[in-house]
Amino acid sequence: MSDDSHNRKPLRMPDDNQVFATVTEMLGGRRVTLRCADGVERMGRIPGRMRFRTWVKEGDIVIAEPWDWQDEKAEVVWRYESDDAQQLREEGHIQ
Repeated sequence: MSDDSHNRKPLRMPDDNQVFATVTEMLGGRRVTLRCADGVERMGRIPGRMRFRTWVKEGDIVIAEPWDWQDEKAEVVWRYESDDAQQLREEGHIQ
């Protein structure tokens, strides 16, 4: 067992209607382009509640919730810190 397993912290995981996504482009106006883990590229919206507390930038790993009525769009619901994203990669949850 490696020493890293002691540093592992429980991370928020996507619900059934959510997916991991990578922010590929900042579009302005609280909008981003997302490359989702299900292979779909979507326009993501950063909700007002995240706007000032959580700074989202290109390359960030987020949880996105695709819209029921418009699958090509999604709501960004969570952003991972870089070390949390690294843990997700090491555990095989994301590429």
